[in-house]
Amino acid sequence: MSEEKLPKQSENFSEWYNQLIQRAELADYAPVRGCMVVRPYGWALWENIQKALDTRFKETGHVNAAFPMFIPMSFLEKIGRAHVWTPVTSVN
Repeated sequence: MSEEKLPKQSENFSEWYNQLIQRAELADYAPVRGCMVVRPYGWALWENIQKALDTRFKETGHVNAAFPMFIPMSFLEKIGRAHVWTPVTSVN
């Protein structure tokens, strides 16, 4: 673990957050660009947050929902036609 100080949250939130998550061993970068792998402590933290929120949601009559992280281009093209949307053909 690095003994170097974290960047200031107020100056560079993104870098501060990423370093904090990695130093706390909550997640690591994945081989897929833009993705992270949640480590055991990070997953345990997520489960506790999820449990607390689930209780609150149910107390108010709300239900949970999950959304896919990766949406197939075929789906975007399908809904795009219905909404006059032109799909992006390449991503830089």
